[in-house]
Amino acid sequence: QVQLVESGGGSVQAGGSLRLSCAASGFTNNNYCMGWFRQVPGKEREAVASIDRHGVPTYGYSVKGRVTVSKDNAKNTMYLQMNNLKPEDGGVYYCAADKVFCGLYASNYGYWGQGTQVTVST
Repeated sequence: QVQLVESGGGSVQAGGSLRLSCAASGFTNNNYCMGWFRQVPGKEREAVASIDRHGVPTYGYSVKGRVTVSKDNAKNTMYLQMNNLKPEDGGVYYCAADKVFCGLYASNYGYWGQGTQVTVST
């Protein structure tokens, strides 16, 4: 059974940093594509970053240059390092995975975590 558990969210001031983690179980993450998405109430889920089976990252336009996605296959964990955070980066951050599809479209992913809240204050 595939399970994704996010952690590392919290409150930070603008300009600060956070590192999110997504611990995966039920599969080995070097066989799956994985991604990070975020959502605020009333808006659609927005792509933040994805990483394919070979570790090649792709980033959403709004975060490019400020975030780094990576994964540790030995720990079956994906990370999202976020720097120079802005208030508009706030939201619930979700980890996603799929065995077949990759990329920045939420509909590509068949498995989702429960999310972790990120709040960025001015």
